[in-house]
Amino acid sequence: MTVNPDDITSNQCLQSLSQIILGEPASKANSRRLVRYGGMSRLIKSNKALTYTELFKQQCRPLAQLMVGDLRVTMKIYYASRRPDLDESLILDLMQGLIYENDRQVKEKHIYWALDKDCPRTEIIVDCIADVEPQKKPRTKRGKGER
Repeated sequence: MTVNPDDITSNQCLQSLSQIILGEPASKANSRRLVRYGGMSRLIKSNKALTYTELFKQQCRPLAQLMVGDLRVTMKIYYASRRPDLDESLILDLMQGLIYENDRQVKEKHIYWALDKDCPRTEIIVDCIADVEPQKKPRTKRGKGER
């Protein structure tokens, strides 16, 4: 089920979401820069990461009701050049509070790298999946004297 972004707020029990975000995401691993502030060194987001964050917030419509439960995320990230590493972590962080409450809900990821020099973008699909339950070992009965 693909959802039109204009219909997002009317759907209370969203099972699947599809969006396209224009722009090239920054690699989270390389998206920090060291600055001196008040005599102390601090790590802050790079200019590329800050710019992408703003682009993402302008394009990603927040859901009226966030997706709940365990999720599967499929992304195809189109880069403008062959240079960037495939890194979806900034995008997953940016969807927190807009699409789902916390990126810990993502239990399955399918991430693909692609090249489009003229139109870098990310195609995102988020689906609800059956909750992943921890495997429980069956209890064994202990007889008298076994401990």
